[in-house]
Parts: sequence; structure tokens; C-alpha cells
Amino acid sequence: MPKLKTGTILPTPEEDATITAAAISDPDSIPYTDTEWEAVKPTLKRGRPLAAVTKERITIRLSPEVVQAFRASGEGWQTRVDAALRDWLKTHSPAKT
Repeated sequence: MPKLKTGTILPTPEEDATITAAAISDPDSIPYTDTEWEAVKPTLKRGRPLAAVTKERITIRLSPEVVQAFRASGEGWQTRVDAALRDWLKTHSPAKT
């Protein structure tokens, strides 16, 4: 049997024909035709939905202590870094002095 990279085992063409024939003979289980599958595919959504407000991906260099402290706070640490910077902007100016 052919294998995909994920370890999924695909049926051989003979096994697939046997499975399809069995499904077609079962009145309670009618498989989709290729045309029906094509009609369904566009409605399938993969991945995370787009956010209303997106963030910009950048590269930033921070001191090891800052990164370690935020990472130690658990999942979502990058969001907390963003929140800390937004909070800092409320009372400070990012202008170069």
C-alpha cells in the first residue's frame, strides 16, 4: 500500500474499487461522485480565520532576560510583549532622543 508522508495508508486501486463497490451497494451510504466532491471543495476552509485587525510580522532583537521572562509566562507570550509595548506607548514617546 502506498504511504503518505504523514503515515496515512492509502488503499490500492483494487482495494479502493472493492470499498467503492461496497459503499455503492449500501442504500444508506451513497458516496459522492467526483463532480459532487469538486462542488464541496470550495466550501472547505483550512487554517485559522483571518483576524479583523492583523499584526505585522517583524524581526526584533530583545535582551535574553526579557525574552526568557515572557517565554516563561507561557503560551501567548508574544501577545503579552505586544500588550506591554502598547501600554508603554501610553506614557512614552518612541521618538529618538
